[in-house]
Amino acid sequence: MLNAAILAIETAQLRTDLPAFRVGDTVKVHYKIVEGEKERVQVFQGVVTKRHRGGAGASFTVRKVSFGVGVERIFLQHSPRIERIELVSRGVVRRARLYYLRELSGKAARLRDEKDRLQAAPRAVTQGSLSLRGRPLRCSIAAP
Repeated sequence: MLNAAILAIETAQLRTDLPAFRVGDTVKVHYKIVEGEKERVQVFQGVVTKRHRGGAGASFTVRKVSFGVGVERIFLQHSPRIERIELVSRGVVRRARLYYLRELSGKAARLRDEKDRLQAAPRAVTQGSLSLRGRPLRCSIAAP
């Protein structure tokens, strides 16, 4: 009974206006900051290194390099302080946590972009052109 009441309150707090983004994507987070009585919006642009999905408590970590120093910031996904999230580019990664980016710098810290992956022309497969770990595979391809 109590669990259903908590679930009902949490679902009312969830935001649906945010774009679908994944780990490896570069995003711009427009975050409201209160300084005294004034309120302004600060943009934090970087790579999403981690996502934690947990209903109203869902969060994500964004990493950027500012003046040669790596800065990571954790944002609550459904926070009312987030004005909006812009998806700058989609990255192609094979990990759920990109902690290895902390040790990399410069060009080594770049991620492959999805549009670069799609632009690569597919190779024509001919008989005897396939290999596995440097060893040719024996296959026969029937001509259409």
